[in-house]
Amino acid sequence: MSRLATRVLSSLGLQTEFYELSLNQRIKIAHAPLVITVILLCAIYALLLPEILHQPAFQTGLVLLLLITVAAAVVPWNRLWYPTYWILPLMDFVAIGFLYNGSQGLALGVYLLSVFPVFWMAWSRVSTVGARVLSFVGPLIIVWYPAFASEIPITGQRLAAPILGPLVTLAVAVTVTLVRQDMAAQQAALAHKDELLEKALAESTERSELLDVVLNAIDVGVLVVGANGSAVHKNARMQVLDDRVRPAGMKHTQEQDLLFFGADRTTALAPDERPVGRAMKGESFQDVLIWSGPAGNQMALSCSARILRNENGFNGAVITFNDITALADALRAKDDFVSNVSHELRTPLTSIIGYLDLAQAEAEDTGLTGTIPQALDVSLRNSERLLSLVSDLLTAASGSVALDPRPFSVDAGISAGLRSASPRAAAGGVVLAAEHAPGLTVHGDPGRLAQVMDNLLSNAIKYSPDGGTVTVRVWTEPGRAFLQVQDTGMGMDDADQRELFTKFFRTGAVRRAGIPGAGLGLAITKNIVEAHGGTISLCSEPGRGSTFTVAIPQPQPPAGTFAPDVEIAKTASSLE
Repeated sequence: MSRLATRVLSSLGLQTEFYELSLNQRIKIAHAPLVITVILLCAIYALLLPEILHQPAFQTGLVLLLLITVAAAVVPWNRLWYPTYWILPLMDFVAIGFLYNGSQGLALGVYLLSVFPVFWMAWSRVSTVGARVLSFVGPLIIVWYPAFASEIPITGQRLAAPILGPLVTLAVAVTVTLVRQDMAAQQAALAHKDELLEKALAESTERSELLDVVLNAIDVGVLVVGANGSAVHKNARMQVLDDRVRPAGMKHTQEQDLLFFGADRTTALAPDERPVGRAMKGESFQDVLIWSGPAGNQMALSCSARILRNENGFNGAVITFNDITALADALRAKDDFVSNVSHELRTPLTSIIGYLDLAQAEAEDTGLTGTIPQALDVSLRNSERLLSLVSDLLTAASGSVALDPRPFSVDAGISAGLRSASPRAAAGGVVLAAEHAPGLTVHGDPGRLAQVMDNLLSNAIKYSPDGGTVTVRVWTEPGRAFLQVQDTGMGMDDADQRELFTKFFRTGAVRRAGIPGAGLGLAITKNIVEAHGGTISLCSEPGRGSTFTVAIPQPQPPAGTFAPDVEIAKTASSLE
């Protein structure tokens, strides 16, 4: 009934569902099919069988149906007890009974009109059992009334002949009630799902609004791109950054149009080297520094990206842009200051050391004894230490390392390094050991790599205050050479290891132990190793020592052979 009524409403241009109508409207619509059918039936009878319209019983049925129709239209059923409206389909049975009785001997099948009130009651939610009973009893009374009203004796044949009609209406009622119950269950399930969906939508909207508030509250640009690289979401900070890095006069741009530059601040980044371009290749990265914006108003941006994946693979990326211009300017100012001060200190220090050397030589020539020669030794040693610190500051401030790579002898390099470190090792009770294959030759800058080994040896000895063993190992593998310095000293925890190669960083244990140093040696060592295209790694544990491992790429040997003896001799003499 509801679907039929809904289709009728749709044909009339009304989009309201049947169950959403008021009770009065539903009653009018439910009664209308019977009225329309009777009107069409009367029209056909008027043309083909006019005498049937003159039958008193038929006319009584029409008048009664008219009164029922008026009652359906004017009575405020929604103000009455809900089941009261069942009086209408029950009265429809009476009207249909008069129409059927009036058509006896003239027309067949008029009793089939009882299907309309049967369907109406069966579809209603008043009483399923009552609808089924009345759907059988009502039509049964209609078809049996002529037999009881006539003077002809009642026989089993006369009663059984029309019984099929009531049985059919009963079957219709049972079917309709079952369908209604099933649809009611489906409607309840759909209503429950709608409620869950509305709740989920409300929660999703609330979370989305909360996420927008959080993203807009942070001072970091956040960009979310989809699988095709197009922007899905930008927070407020990202929109501000977009305006700053967009070329003048352009409102809608792609990433390749934005003003992104490399470390030199002038070379534009290639499309696949830009943050979104790298993320679209499936690359995750962290704290990548790029410069952006027009010349004279550039920003330093620290970019990071994380990849989004689903069951189909790549599904986009989340990219963050953090403006670190102030930090970059501060670091550059610090390096400039350190470089300038170091340059100013280096010249007088060199002069002081020169004069101390002369004074020490003159004291030896004259045979001077007492506290003066000792004071000269202390002054010279501290001046050389200060000059070494100034040199480290200059190296750290410059950030660049000049290399002169060539083959050199490992034997000569290790021997020179151990000889240089042996006085400090002996003073601290540290035993030095070396493990390497005799005659081993590697390719690199001998002076810079000697500086790497000296720094690592110095650290190993310095951070073994209770003595121990420091072992230097060198070996090669296809395409790489390795330098390893292992000590049995104090070691360090994971937090210190993460910051160890940062300029001026010194662990808390070292500061508490009063071990001298500026925290530059390992930073310089890392720069030298990376200038060679290599890597440096650390394995350490508090109380059990540390192991530094340097890996340097090695070129493939040429078709011919070089003369290593000459290079070894040069390197050995320079190290000595």
